[in-house]
Amino acid sequence: MKTVILAGGLGTRLAEYTDLIPKPMVEIGGKPIIWHIMSHYAHFGHNEFVLALGYKAEVIKDYFLRLNALDSDLSINTSTGEIEFHNRSAPDWHVTLIDTGKDSLTGERIARLGSQLKGERFFLTYGDGLADVNIDKLLEHHISQGKLVTMTAVRPPARFGELRVGDDGNVQQFEEKNYLNQGWINGGFFVMEPEFLDLIPRKNVMLEREPLSAATESNQLGAFKHEGFWQCMDTRRDVDYLRELWDSETAPWASK
Repeated sequence: MKTVILAGGLGTRLAEYTDLIPKPMVEIGGKPIIWHIMSHYAHFGHNEFVLALGYKAEVIKDYFLRLNALDSDLSINTSTGEIEFHNRSAPDWHVTLIDTGKDSLTGERIARLGSQLKGERFFLTYGDGLADVNIDKLLEHHISQGKLVTMTAVRPPARFGELRVGDDGNVQQFEEKNYLNQGWINGGFFVMEPEFLDLIPRKNVMLEREPLSAATESNQLGAFKHEGFWQCMDTRRDVDYLRELWDSETAPWASK
């Protein structure tokens, strides 16, 4: 199965990074976050990727064009341009990079990939979030439910810690850096049937609005509840937190 990664947004809330590079190229532990996402899928045997590019697409294209050189020793014959790689360590991935438009919304980006998906079921996720979702179980759940789309539902992290206060004004419970105990949100990590593309209008729309609303109304949107680690990367604080986890060798998403 192919894995589609939405990697074309502006990332305006991370302007200190994204003025120069697209958000999926922000580094965690010396590797762009998109590399971490792809490594997670590859850990479950899914190494065929389609990247929906937009803002600063050339930066992501250049990274993958140079990946073998970056991750290997090499010899160069300067007269012929011939390159010989040594100790090659680049991952065994097949990566298709499609420029889906600088100003396209998420729905149009997916629609523009129709010819690449070839009428087959596919994974889809965002290029700015990490989780320890079990991809095998996600796929099994999707197949068992028989829906057009399965969305991974997660509990959002409590950014400032969570208090439970009694009527008497006393704090009954305090949990720092935990996950909120109530409510679920869209955590990305979708499985989609090819027929879902028919629900995307021709106009430029967000995936999270008309297409997923239409799937909901026809009872074709299922949820895979994920109780484990999930973290988006929307702010500098998020970047620092993900880097702290990686540097301390406690990153839950890292392939074991």
